Amino acid sequence: METKKTFLKLLRDELFSWLPTQQRLATAIDGLMLTRIDQQTSPEKCLYYPMIALVVQGEKQAFYGEHEILYGAGEYVVLGSDMPGIFHIVESSPEHPFLSLSIRLDARILAGLSLEDGGDLPAGQGNDSAIGKEKASADILLAFYRLVRLLKEPRGIPLFAGPVIREIHYAILKGGLGKKLRLAITPGTRDHRIAQSIAWLRGHFAEAFSMPGLARQVNMAPSTFNRCFRETTSISPLQFQKRLRLYEAQRLMQREGLDARSASRRVGYESEAQFSREYKRLFGQTPGRDSSRSLA
Repeated sequence: METKKTFLKLLRDELFSWLPTQQRLATAIDGLMLTRIDQQTSPEKCLYYPMIALVVQGEKQAFYGEHEILYGAGEYVVLGSDMPGIFHIVESSPEHPFLSLSIRLDARILAGLSLEDGGDLPAGQGNDSAIGKEKASADILLAFYRLVRLLKEPRGIPLFAGPVIREIHYAILKGGLGKKLRLAITPGTRDHRIAQSIAWLRGHFAEAFSMPGLARQVNMAPSTFNRCFRETTSISPLQFQKRLRLYEAQRLMQREGLDARSASRRVGYESEAQFSREYKRLFGQTPGRDSSRSLA
């Protein structure tokens, strides 16, 4: 227990050195994000990638699809598939800010570890969803600490970041979500087929598609595909594509300065009026406000 407290303190000190003020920092290590938030927040919608997220200080409440998870210091969440979510920070202050870090969950690493292990990894216990919360072991906390420490030694990142990230993935596979995660990376399983369809939508969200056509791509009957997709993500394939388009449009306006019309065209909308309606329904404000904010 004392060792875990020590590693949490070391991680907290490292995050403060990189996050002197409230911000979300994309680091030099691909897929590693650091976050500091200095106050409690209102619920905010987002679209999650597969990830491993560790809270170092404070507490967060998140809704991943239909799953509600409250997690705090020393706990991590594993999200095994893309899905919409809502989160808010429930414990944070300027004197005691919320601190967290996350890495992308890499299906290629998971698949490689499963093959190399030869099937001897524990199957996981009692969790049929690729979403879950667990208390971080001392080994996982130490691995995250070593990963963040590499940011101060940039020349070592190409050599050592990969092995540490693999180590974290291995620890996740040994945990309660191991069985479900392996199903998502095993060719021919239902979970793997849904993961393939999500990957296709990620790469082609600006294109029109038919649900029967997408179902055929992954060798599933349309009705079965639609049901399984909803079970995994909580929404339909068409709704998922819509979320992808709207979040990308928001990014283009806020970070690249595009106006609403240009952003809507870029993400595949033919009707600006439809784009505006759907954007306001998701974010609670018109796209024009986000577009003008980028120019402020």
